[in-house]
Amino acid sequence: MIDDDHKILKRQQPWREAYYYQKADTLFQMTYAFCQRFLPPYGDRTVDQMIQAARSGKQNIIEGTEDGETSTEMHIKLLNVARGSLQELRGDYHDYLRTRNKSIWDASHPRYASMLSFCRAHNLPEDYQKYFLKWSDEEFCNAAITLCYMADALLHRRIIALEEDFVKNGGIKERMYAARTGYRKTQEEELARLRNQVSELTKEIERLREILRQHGIEG
Repeated sequence: MIDDDHKILKRQQPWREAYYYQKADTLFQMTYAFCQRFLPPYGDRTVDQMIQAARSGKQNIIEGTEDGETSTEMHIKLLNVARGSLQELRGDYHDYLRTRNKSIWDASHPRYASMLSFCRAHNLPEDYQKYFLKWSDEEFCNAAITLCYMADALLHRRIIALEEDFVKNGGIKERMYAARTGYRKTQEEELARLRNQVSELTKEIERLREILRQHGIEG
């Protein structure tokens, strides 16, 4: 059996459990609801762009995590694609507010701190769905922008961790080599142990034969 240090495939955290995925999934559902409420259903390319950017964010996290079992390089690449998609989405929400002369909330806004606290504490779509029909467009956009920043920061942290692990442990080729080397070492150690046992048994047999000869018994 191959021990954990010599396994070729890298076990990944399930993507559904990752906070950056949960926030990205929330952003996808929020964006779909936002576009239905506040953007025209036809004739505005922004709708397709925003929904596709939101979908790309969460889907590349899924694909990257799945591919990460065999390729750290692909994992990092697809998480970076997810970051880029969510940054694009954040830009669309910013543009919506600016072009309509609505406020982009910062620390000076009276509701900024409570919104920030809520978004930090809540990750899942169901935490936000009850607001989809209540929020104004300004509230919707600022909540989405905040989630975009948070998901981006979490993804960035995860990418740095993957890069550090790659530098330390290498990719699949290195893991395959380590697994093969570890297997050979185990086999060689087992063979040496068996040879030692045979040698000890041979000595014991000779000792017993000598005792039999001393008592006039042929061994």
